[in-house]
Amino acid sequence: MDVVARDGVTVVFVEVKARQGRMFGDAAEAVTPLKQLRMTRLAEQYLMRHRLSDCPCRFDVVAIHYEESGARVEVIQNAFDAR
Repeated sequence: MDVVARDGVTVVFVEVKARQGRMFGDAAEAVTPLKQLRMTRLAEQYLMRHRLSDCPCRFDVVAIHYEESGARVEVIQNAFDAR
């Protein structure tokens, strides 16, 4: 997990993935089900440690693609649900 942020009252857990070209797939595809499970567990620990268990949260992915014309950044809100 790369970033923990707030969007109003919502706690947002963000994973950032970058790729040079698409030979190995889309950057967002690198957030596999196993990675989602790990992020969910980390988020649960974070929320408990900071006494935020009643606070809404979501999981976002920022996918960065480096192309000849420059970097393209895609923000995917609510990229997946807690597992």
